[in-house]
Amino acid sequence: MRDFGVGFAYFVRGQRWVVRNPREFGVGIVPALVTLVLYVAALVAVVAWGGDVTETVTPFADHWPSPWAGLFRGALDIALIALAVLAAVLTFTAVTLVIGSPFYDVISERVDRSMSADGTAPESGLAWWLELWVSLRDSVRILVRAMVWAVVLFVLGFVPVIGQTVIPVAAIFVTGFFLTQELTAVALQRRAIHLREQLALLRARRGLAWGFGVPLGVAFLVPFVAVFLMPGGVAGATLLTRELLGEPGTTA
Repeated sequence: MRDFGVGFAYFVRGQRWVVRNPREFGVGIVPALVTLVLYVAALVAVVAWGGDVTETVTPFADHWPSPWAGLFRGALDIALIALAVLAAVLTFTAVTLVIGSPFYDVISERVDRSMSADGTAPESGLAWWLELWVSLRDSVRILVRAMVWAVVLFVLGFVPVIGQTVIPVAAIFVTGFFLTQELTAVALQRRAIHLREQLALLRARRGLAWGFGVPLGVAFLVPFVAVFLMPGGVAGATLLTRELLGEPGTTA
């Protein structure tokens, strides 16, 4: 529980850091706004045409007596929307970081400088194009993992009892872990620490990862909140990275 509390403290400290640095906050919300517009459009499409998709993939229900065909397809419509929302929450951060990689690199670097005794920040030593390639490659890998988890949790959601109790809680913790990984990746990649090592670091301190990511995941369920929390999320994740690696720092 101590690590969970420490993780939550870094979540709060990150938000406080961008409040005291409004320029970084303004820069950081631009990519999140772009991603939000894309995701809202995708979700609207799912709601608008989900019924047509459901009818297309369930021709066997055409001859069912009323009201069973309508009830069955209605349940599938709701399930499809729920899966789309879960996938959006799990992947929003990764997509935003890809779109806004240069913006968030700047925020993370400035946080590191503000915490460093000599005012310097770690650098990967890689050419910018190679850094971008590593970031894109790792983001795709995480997106694939997140989508696999989304499908698994979606299917388990139909299991009686646990699907309505245990699975929603598990989904929040899975989401929290992925959010922490995606956000700490900005600072870890500048330290030349790649995906496998990143996951090993976070698995060794799951409580810390959950304490940071679970509140963020819950907040991301509220429309538009993700946009305003993303800059602070990157700042807090950079502070959390310093904790994971045992690097010195002062109060953010």
